[in-house]
Amino acid sequence: METSNSKLPGVAGANRLAIWASMLLLLAIVASCGGGAATSVNDDVVASAECDPANAATLAECGTVMVALTDADGDFLNYTVDILSLTLETANGRIVETLPQATRINFSDYVDLTELVAIAAIPPATYISGSISIDYANAEVFVEADGEAKAATVTDLDGVALSQTTLKIALSDHDQLYIAKGRSALLQLDFDLDASHTVNIIPTPATAVAEQFIIAEVLPADEKDIRVRGPLVAVDEDAMTYTVAVRPFHDRVGDFGRMTVHVTDSGEFEIDATVYSGVDGLRALSAAGTGTPTVAQGTLNVTERKFTADTILAGTSVPGNGIDAVFGNVISRAGNLLTVRGATVIASDRRAHFHDDVTVEIGPDTKVFKDGDTSADLSIEAISTGQRVTVRGNIAQTATDALTPQIHIDATGGAVRMHVTHLLGIVNTVMTGQADITLHGIDRRRVGVFDFTGTGASADMDADPDNYEVTTGAIPLADFAAGKPIAAWGFPTAFGMAPPDFFGRTVIDFSRVRSALGVGWGAQGTLAPFISIGNEGLVLNNQNEDIDVRHYIKSGPIVIDLTELDSGTTIVPRTTGRNLFYIKSSDSLRQYSVFSDFVADLGTSLDGAIAARSMHARGYYDADSNTLTAYKIGVHLLEP
Repeated sequence: METSNSKLPGVAGANRLAIWASMLLLLAIVASCGGGAATSVNDDVVASAECDPANAATLAECGTVMVALTDADGDFLNYTVDILSLTLETANGRIVETLPQATRINFSDYVDLTELVAIAAIPPATYISGSISIDYANAEVFVEADGEAKAATVTDLDGVALSQTTLKIALSDHDQLYIAKGRSALLQLDFDLDASHTVNIIPTPATAVAEQFIIAEVLPADEKDIRVRGPLVAVDEDAMTYTVAVRPFHDRVGDFGRMTVHVTDSGEFEIDATVYSGVDGLRALSAAGTGTPTVAQGTLNVTERKFTADTILAGTSVPGNGIDAVFGNVISRAGNLLTVRGATVIASDRRAHFHDDVTVEIGPDTKVFKDGDTSADLSIEAISTGQRVTVRGNIAQTATDALTPQIHIDATGGAVRMHVTHLLGIVNTVMTGQADITLHGIDRRRVGVFDFTGTGASADMDADPDNYEVTTGAIPLADFAAGKPIAAWGFPTAFGMAPPDFFGRTVIDFSRVRSALGVGWGAQGTLAPFISIGNEGLVLNNQNEDIDVRHYIKSGPIVIDLTELDSGTTIVPRTTGRNLFYIKSSDSLRQYSVFSDFVADLGTSLDGAIAARSMHARGYYDADSNTLTAYKIGVHLLEP
């Protein structure tokens, strides 16, 4: 995504619901997640005549697909739209629907995790493509302009505001979706907002010109935690599992399939504002009863299709269930008054919506919880500037979808859950157990919006973003990391107790800080985007005269102007883990998991008549060698 004045250089009707109701009968029989990996299917459609999801008598002949949605990191503060339909298509053209009804989603929520959307019974087959239909009629899209949220309108290439659009989904020839009888498979969809939009923040509202596409992965290259929401169906203490009827995002109605959630002895539960662990949590969940709302976050073993939760919320601990809630980062604290920015307001009686700043009042009776810590006896003093939080309380003023008037939440009798918070900065100095950094951003918000007054034991010890002290524990950082990017996940020090300013649970130095490359060549594109194309890598022509305003590498908080580099940037595939490469044109999206196949297609396509419109890549950047080691590379080609 580019900004013109930024600092970057550069149906569901009754019939569908009836079908879905029949699907649930199968999913009660089939182990929805623990049934093992899907097996390869040679024929285009296997036993499709026997499997009819609309006919309960044939459901045992079906397979199961788990559909999940995520997003790559980008600059949108909020991107909420309605998903109307999500279909899959077999090689012989048979189309099946995977969503029982429309659902509302904020894609910007899913940078660091993946949301399970549906578990659908579908005919055994080889699925090669699909489509997703998006409705923008009630969209909430916001970008950042000078530190503030600014509404944006999403338009097509001709500047016409989008109403409804259908995006094509294509699967790699090497990683097609095989659905076998009685087996489950995963399909993860990545709507890369950054690569799919060009943003201009000058007009009011801002504009986001869309060249949208969805990346579909059977074996995701970028593994993230998965979140599963839905009302409780059953608990099995002996198996250490419980089952939910999947209900994604903040939907209050609907049933998107059955999901089995596995729990370990260390699994953390918060149920009706009371904390439990392991089997005690399962017992409390069982006592809460069928229909109790739940939210679980954890990891999915892709091979076994087994989801294991680390943290489970249930009952009134689920945001918006019987009590209002707000999710965002504390940007300032004055006594017991917090200002939460980047806020998603989840009211108990209406749909969730974006509201950039919300004031929150806390008090001695406010309960405080912390992700990953069931034993801590926390008070409200634990909540400090920068902390990512979910606050549960009562909206004291009428909540609207507009950014004004200010919303105030009374949480004096409610609760605050402290979430793991993400920092980006530049290393100043490294010492044993600590790194002092120049702080650039917290959870994708620029550091300038945060007021650190009161964070220190005295005024002269308040956290200083120019020398922000991060404890690193036993995590080693090389002395030569000074001047390089750093990322940390953890918790700000309790209010009034700094220094240190932040306790890092996970700290990574420049060699593993994620980087993104973006370059565009204007509306007409360029015939010579690369100096060379080969199995050893791509060498970008950084001095190409067709380069437009998009020409950057974002390495953590550092933004590098490609046109100011002395040599062409080399892009190579990583040698461990999954990779994904794609070539987009007006009517296709060709995907590859093998780099040599990708460059062969790219080299053939760039034949002197077809121009390249843009390129995006994600991975890890080495400034010394000017090399990006990428796990995702995409090139957009124009038709001749």
